[in-house]
Amino acid sequence: MISSEGVHLGAEAARRLAETGLFEFEPGLTDAEFASIEREHGFEFADDHRAFLAAGLPVNLPPEDGQTWSRPWPEWRGGDLDSLRRQLDWPVEGVLLDVEHNGFWYAGWGERPADVTAALDTARRRLREVPVLVPVYAHRYLPVGRGSFGHPVLSMWQTDIIYYGLDLLDYMHQEFDETRGEAEETWNPTATAPFWRDLL
Repeated sequence: MISSEGVHLGAEAARRLAETGLFEFEPGLTDAEFASIEREHGFEFADDHRAFLAAGLPVNLPPEDGQTWSRPWPEWRGGDLDSLRRQLDWPVEGVLLDVEHNGFWYAGWGERPADVTAALDTARRRLREVPVLVPVYAHRYLPVGRGSFGHPVLSMWQTDIIYYGLDLLDYMHQEFDETRGEAEETWNPTATAPFWRDLL
């Protein structure tokens, strides 16, 4: 069941983004499109993220020179499936990169195998058990889960993970509002997704 609070939060986040005037929008995703996406990729959007995408899909602008993310908004409708898959895989692939090249090992996985291939195999197996994160914009992510909402938005860069918003609405302010100031002292997000919260 989708919560009315989650719907309100997502709709307000969409309104705040639209007010910036930074992006154009296509019509939002329909229930049939949500069902197809969720079936194809094996997850259900959190209620606020779903409401945000139902309100309107932000359109990617032509890339600027040197831009790392040429298509930062996930193209849930009719986009390049390989590009979307890379965005969906980004959090897990980033952890695996640090396991392979930077000596990262999560204490909850037990003792790290001495062989790098064995360590990667173990990490891949264990990462299949962690909560799925889906892209909001570039490398900013939210946990999935119908019936949930209000998760902090996380910026994912391998195992260097930081908060980028108390929730989806606050994220739109932090990322896109040119009038934003320094974060208030009371700004105290708390991650909700097991494993990922331990990397913050």
